Order: sequence, then C-alpha cells, then structure tokens
Amino acid sequence: MMSLLGRPDVDAGEVFVNFNQNITSLAVATSGSYSLYSLGSVDSTLDKIYNTKCDDLFLIERLFESSLVAIVSQRAPRKLKVCHFKKQSEICNYSYSNTILAVKLNRERLIVCLEESLYIHNIQDMKVVHTIRDTPCNQLGLCALSSSSEHCYLAYPGSVTAGEVQIFDAINLHAKTMIPAHDTPLAAIAFSPSGTEIATASERGTVIRVFSSQDGSRLFELRRGLKRCVSIVSLSFSTCAEYLVSSSNTETVHIFRLDRSAAENNDHGKQSSDDWMGFLSKTVTSYLPTQVTDVFSQGRAFASVTLPEAGVRRMCAITTIQKQLRLLIASQDGYLYVYSIPSIEGAECQLIKRHDLRLDDSYAMDVKGLNSNVSIGGAAGVPSAAAAAAAASGGAGGDGKSTEKPGSSTGGGNAGASYASAVKGDEPAGGASSST
Repeated sequence: MMSLLGRPDVDAGEVFVNFNQNITSLAVATSGSYSLYSLGSVDSTLDKIYNTKCDDLFLIERLFESSLVAIVSQRAPRKLKVCHFKKQSEICNYSYSNTILAVKLNRERLIVCLEESLYIHNIQDMKVVHTIRDTPCNQLGLCALSSSSEHCYLAYPGSVTAGEVQIFDAINLHAKTMIPAHDTPLAAIAFSPSGTEIATASERGTVIRVFSSQDGSRLFELRRGLKRCVSIVSLSFSTCAEYLVSSSNTETVHIFRLDRSAAENNDHGKQSSDDWMGFLSKTVTSYLPTQVTDVFSQGRAFASVTLPEAGVRRMCAITTIQKQLRLLIASQDGYLYVYSIPSIEGAECQLIKRHDLRLDDSYAMDVKGLNSNVSIGGAAGVPSAAAAAAAASGGAGGDGKSTEKPGSSTGGGNAGASYASAVKGDEPAGGASSST
C-alpha cells in the first residue's frame, strides 16, 4: 500500500490525536484501538467515554458531543466509515477514488478531502451535495471547515506555488473569496469559532495572518519568529476567539492574543503615543525597507510554552474548563499537557497536568454493524448515484435513483434512526463536557 501522502506521523506509527470542534473531547488512536475522552475535568482526570478494538486508524472526527464519529483506517485508506459509537454500530461507509487525506464535519456538512478533489456531504442524510474537482494538488489534505452553521465555510489551498486560500460557501455551494495570504504555499489554516475569521501560516512559518473570511481583509499579522524552515503543524483559535495558538516542529508553542479593540484603533490612526513599537514603526517608515517596518507592526506572542523535545507533532487548543482558561497540547508521542494561561503578557504558562494517553485500556467494546459498501468516485472519480441519502430516511440514495440502504444498527433498529440520533446528540455519550 502506498505511503499516506506526506503523513509522517502515520507512517511512523505514532499516536493519532484530535480534538472535536468545540474542544469538549479528545480522540486518541493507538495500534489496534481508539478511545474518546471527555475534557470536562482534565485538570485532574482524563475521563474515558469510549474505547474499541479496531484496525489502525489515521483519521477520527467526532461531531461535537454527539455519538457520531467518522473514521478512516490505514488498512482501507479510501473508505470512510460513519459510526454511532454509543450504540456500537457502523451506520454506513463510503469508498472514494483515492486516499482520504482529511475529514471535517459540523452540524450541516461533512467534508472528505482527496488529493485533487473535495466531496461535500449533507450531514443529515450523507447525500453528496457538491464535488469540487481539480483542486490544486493537496498532498497533505490541508483544509478547514468552520464549526459554525451560520457561517459554514470551507477553506482549502488555491495554489501549489503561493499561499492562496480559497473560501467556499458550503451551504450555498459557491466560491466566496480567494485570499492571497502568503508568498509561499500554505502549511496550516483554521477558522475562528464563528467562521468569520481564518488564520493562515505558510511553509516558511515565521508569520501568521488572520483574515476576514467574508471579504478577505487582513485583520492581524503575528510574528512567530525569525527562524526559517519552521513547519507549523497546528493552528487553532480559542473557543472564546480571543487567542490563537500555534505549534510547529520546534519545541515551542506560541499563544497570541487577538486584541480587536487595538486593531480597530490602529485602523483609525488612534495608536497610543506611549506604544513605542507603533511610534517607531511610523517614524522610520519613510526611510527603512518595507520588510523591516513590517516587523515592527507585527504582533508578538502573548505567551509561550517550551516542551521537552522538538520534532514531535502536537495538536493545540485553548478552551474554558470549569471557568478557567486552559491550553491543551495533545502530543503524538502519547501525552496530553494541560497548562494555565497567564493574564499578563510575557508571563509563564504553568503546567497543571500531564496525562499519559498510552496507558493500557481497562476495557474494550467492538464496533458492530453491517457494511453498505456504497461506492463514490470509482476509477474515474465521479460520484455514484448511490450517495447514501438513505442513512437518515432509509429510502433512496443521493440522486433518488438508488435504493441501497446502509447497514442497520445493532439491535434491529434502522440506520436512519441510529444516524439521526447520533447527529442530533439525543443520546449523550457519557462523561461531563467542558464548559465554554
């Protein structure tokens, strides 16, 4: 089987880690099993919601606090499985024409990213509502989907040679705007919780920018550092949208504070006279090169964390847990770090807890269910008529021509009821979720 297209974490057999959309749970896949954890009491304990034996996975996406999870295994990297983990059932699965590189979902849409195409499914019935074909070669599966239903935007690279971001309206199914974010190709993108802002980083990795996803205007420019050849792995807005956190292949995690009031004042020329950086930038603009004056105007990290070693992929998130702001760092060497965030710029983040994600599981539940073997794409990459709309209705497929049903859930219930309850979250999956 081919290498998973630039996924060194998968090829090295490391632990897969992934937060859900509102940072209330963590998915962890190790060799032969995967687990879901609640983050509601992470300062002291890491509460396990679910664990199952399965093929080695390289993608897991949970839909908020619902029972719906989308998974892709290393054994079948072209097949997406949609499961109701509370009922231990596989609801349906779909095969694509190439390796699945990323899966993103919110309450309206499920996105499947291949190297040169994107499939947009309606989350309520899994019908393919649109396919974006012939996208620029995207070997890393770089894409982002807003968690907001109101501003349900999809972002993906618009070029292989420059850092262009294509914003696509996933509800009305049309291109919204193209943002020329960087001179070099993109390395990371992330939407704010509301979907109205998008953060970007390029392969160079020294500057992070934040844009309006609605009109493409630049809102913030943040300097991660001057060092070249830094690969940014993770970009994430805090759930309160006041912070942005980034991790890279170095040992340092950077936290930026997004001071929107200051940005608005700067836009109106009301910069404080005691802001020496702003004053210096304004003074020397007339005779220093643009590259130099840009450095003065770029925001610096509000706080940072130095971890034990470089070269480890880490996913980062900032959320409020039990009324306290927390930085969570899930590391693919098998640890979850919990830090407090200081109220004063430049102060140290304090380590509160380190959880070992590799500890042996005390129990395991096998996912059961029938395979529907619905195929999308085929050799030519064209969606089949059986795009599995039957997941919710138990009726016809994507364009009304197919009557093939996904596998029924364990216990004799139909797949539609199982899928609907999973999407709506009608059956909470145990464990207290964090308060945001």
